[in-house]
Amino acid sequence: MVPDPGGTSGASAVLVGSRTGNGGRPRRRKPAVWLALTDRQRERLEQLHIVPFTPVPEPKTSAKTSLPAVSAFDRGVAALAQYKAHTGSVNVSRGHVERLKDRTEVKLGVWIMNEKTRRTKLTPDKRGTLATLGLNWATA
Repeated sequence: MVPDPGGTSGASAVLVGSRTGNGGRPRRRKPAVWLALTDRQRERLEQLHIVPFTPVPEPKTSAKTSLPAVSAFDRGVAALAQYKAHTGSVNVSRGHVERLKDRTEVKLGVWIMNEKTRRTKLTPDKRGTLATLGLNWATA
């Protein structure tokens, strides 16, 4: 067992040698093993600068961005408006995928078919939004 002074392996000490049963690769110590040692054994290891592994605490900030939540309906409307702007039509094939400016991808053809299937359950505001974009079935 040798100390890991640079801390490059993620452990404070590693066991090296051909008799480790792992092909000579370093073996990381488990914290439970340190706790099982006697005080005298721990003192001897600490004199060799071998100390128990202490994990680095995770940062408390979330990895998620602080973008406002956008509903699936709003993403679909934005994708349909973008599609209409660059093609001049709202006739979308079922397999079409539209990439928005924020790099999210909307399966626009599938979204339109789903909205058409659910048209009786859509609120009047949502149906009106779809009708203003040119979807005739949204007015019925």
